[in-house]
Amino acid sequence: MTISTDQFVQQIHDAPTRIVLAATGGGSRAIADLLEVPGASRTLLEAFVPYSDQAMIDYLGSPPDEFCSNRTARAMAMAAFLHARKLGQTDVALGATTTQSPSSGLSGNVNDPQSVDLAGVACTAGLLTDRPRRGSHRIHVALQTAALTATWSLELLKDRRSRPEEERVAGWMLLNAVAESCGVEARLTLDLLEGEKVEESRTTALRPWQDLLLGKVEIVSEGGRAFLPATGKTIPANPAILSGAFNPLHVGHRRIAEIGADLLKKPVIMEITILNPDKPPLDYYEIDRRTKQFSPEQPLLLTRAATFDEKARLFPGATFLVGADTLRRIAMDRYYHNNPVACRTCLEYIAQRGCHFLVFGRDLGTGFMQLADLDLPEVLRSICRDVPPEIFREDVSSTGIRKSGAW
Repeated sequence: MTISTDQFVQQIHDAPTRIVLAATGGGSRAIADLLEVPGASRTLLEAFVPYSDQAMIDYLGSPPDEFCSNRTARAMAMAAFLHARKLGQTDVALGATTTQSPSSGLSGNVNDPQSVDLAGVACTAGLLTDRPRRGSHRIHVALQTAALTATWSLELLKDRRSRPEEERVAGWMLLNAVAESCGVEARLTLDLLEGEKVEESRTTALRPWQDLLLGKVEIVSEGGRAFLPATGKTIPANPAILSGAFNPLHVGHRRIAEIGADLLKKPVIMEITILNPDKPPLDYYEIDRRTKQFSPEQPLLLTRAATFDEKARLFPGATFLVGADTLRRIAMDRYYHNNPVACRTCLEYIAQRGCHFLVFGRDLGTGFMQLADLDLPEVLRSICRDVPPEIFREDVSSTGIRKSGAW
């Protein structure tokens, strides 16, 4: 049965889910569609349209590798989800009351943000414009909830639609994602041409991943259960830890782990933090993708420790295996809001926790840099040990691999 847009949106408003929506221009018609049907305040917490490049950078916290991509849509949806949680907590602080779905009878007590269904929905699109577009016309839509990361991507045939027609497809894809978040079974039928197909991906999170994202736990063990319990609550004393995004894992990381294990006489635990001071957290697709790079025997932790003082709190007595570029950043005031006192306080705390750094040289494009080349505060230098280049030198970077298209 054909359903009108207004009827479709009414079903969304009748559901208990509340969302934050973000669209980079393309797909923004969905905001108007939601607002034009009475009851939008039951659904829409806030909408963002980060249209310019700088607006997108501000929204995400840092420049994306590509402005129009599946990955960027997921990052936008995660940022929207986090904002939805913040606004949900604000509702609690303001004493909001129970909401109820007129059609389904479902209810959620917004005095408890965990009982309210919240979602972030986003769209980034490259559509017809007033100047020639070198790349394809494409639409990427993403949904983030406490339990799910989902994406829908569509490459449009060029020169076959007007801009309003492309906008309609993008807007309806975004509305369909909103319906997914709300548990609405109906979907708007997209006007696709022969040869066009929406590519869908979804990653349903394991309960420990959900607890990690929501801040209920700080550590989750993903591998190497011969060394670590599945809960990740008991960490070996004075562990050796290689922290990284592993986006992707490459030969340099593997060699660092091998050399570190040999020098320190203990297995190296790999650690991926899902948080970043300048970016949205890793979504479930990224967590799944990155953890699958490691063998089941490799000790692997997921944490919420975005900075090394937080890692020192979680892992007292740890030796952290780091590149010289990372160590240099640890000592820079600008990573502490340009506050030298805060920087020194953090470095002193790391030392007080009995932590050390095993430092591996890096080629930064301006020459090979190792520990001796760094201007470091004495409190940091005193807890560092150098790995000479004759033992380790691998001039490879995750950024370079991503730019090559190999990941």
